[in-house]
Amino acid sequence: MDDFLLYFKMGLYHVLDFLAIDHILFLIVLAVVFSFKQWKKVLWLVTLFTIGHSTSLALAAFGILEIKLELIEFLIPLTIFITGVINIFTAKKTSKGKENLNLIFALFFGLIHGLGFSNYFKMMIGQEDDKILPLAEFALGIEAAQIIIVLSILSIGYLMQGLFKVNRRDWIIVLSSIVIGFSIQMMIDRVFW
Repeated sequence: MDDFLLYFKMGLYHVLDFLAIDHILFLIVLAVVFSFKQWKKVLWLVTLFTIGHSTSLALAAFGILEIKLELIEFLIPLTIFITGVINIFTAKKTSKGKENLNLIFALFFGLIHGLGFSNYFKMMIGQEDDKILPLAEFALGIEAAQIIIVLSILSIGYLMQGLFKVNRRDWIIVLSSIVIGFSIQMMIDRVFW
């Protein structure tokens, strides 16, 4: 039980760490296009990101995949930037296509985000024979943290659109633009060439 709590908390804090806000920013631009009415898609969004993130962690933990950290550290804010830009250009659309695209982004970009943490995760589990259980416990922590963040974004969006009558399109554009600003600065800071 102690090991479960250790890895669960590490997954939870990995996402909720405000000093490493890349996960939070990515979840913001993924979730901003959804509402509480779409809770099933939101649950898929969070789960697909966790699956992508955990898959790349597993591949790295078993020594199957290794990519230069400098490249990954640049790709992470690039994924945030791309998602935010697509949000802006499709903010008027209320089609399922945009939401489905964010589900695909969650899975694919989750793979990239997981690689950014893979070296630390490999050191964390060391030479343990059982890598699957710590990975699953860590993934549960990630999932819980992502649910917290996504519910927060949906709640703020509900308040802004319901209470303050902010247009859905404007909400998506403003929030995505703010996140894009952060991601541009992160990309500049992480240029590797």
